[in-house]
Amino acid sequence: MPRFALLIEYDGGPFAGWQAQADRPSVQGAIEAALGRLDPGFASGARIAAAGRTDAGVHATGQVAHADLHRDWDPFRLSEALNWHLKPAPVAILAATRVADDFHARFSAHERRYLFRLVSRRAPLTHDRGHAWQVQHRLDLDAMRAGAAHLLGRHDFTTFRSTMCQSNSPVKTLDELTIAEIRIPQGREYRFCLRARSFLHNQVRSIVGTLERVGAGAWPPGRVAEALAARDRAACGPVCPPQGLYLTGVGYETPPFPEGG
Repeated sequence: MPRFALLIEYDGGPFAGWQAQADRPSVQGAIEAALGRLDPGFASGARIAAAGRTDAGVHATGQVAHADLHRDWDPFRLSEALNWHLKPAPVAILAATRVADDFHARFSAHERRYLFRLVSRRAPLTHDRGHAWQVQHRLDLDAMRAGAAHLLGRHDFTTFRSTMCQSNSPVKTLDELTIAEIRIPQGREYRFCLRARSFLHNQVRSIVGTLERVGAGAWPPGRVAEALAARDRAACGPVCPPQGLYLTGVGYETPPFPEGG
């Protein structure tokens, strides 16, 4: 059976997360239903595998999944057919490509990239409602960057890990954590970019929620290092809401898509 990799974009707002659930809408379920219109295996319950299982309300601009199909589709025609059957769900197949049988969307990946959008302004969001976390107070960019510096590298991230996390180890290597400030009408948008081989459950949202406390002046930057060293979930700052979080890319030794996937 030919294996295809899919590059996927979605608005997580209407979904209970990526993972298929029996009684709630999911991104995986929407794509598998579309595949069921094209392939007998998915019509009888076959599954796709993804690089990461995003939570309810989390978005993606670069999710990757793979599917084993009975028919050797032309990749462009496959993506077009899937997008037709995905309507009107806010899910798009950006690209499809034929991959080797040993390619696995999750286990072949060597890095994941996330973006978190945090907006600071008094006026309510209109166009970005549901796509960014808004606070009304001002934030100190330099303080947040100073706090973020303590988290780079290999650490025990127990403090920034959900109590429901199923990872075998809390030790992860955070390769990148940058914060950019963008002027918007009557406010600022802060974009947190994080990159690692893998992340713990709620790690990104826990980190951003903690750094927001630093930016607001409620925490000194050094308290981030103290929280990390505590290895105690109770030492973490608040976990920020999901709507500002995006899975923006997945890295592979051999990129499956022309632009890197």
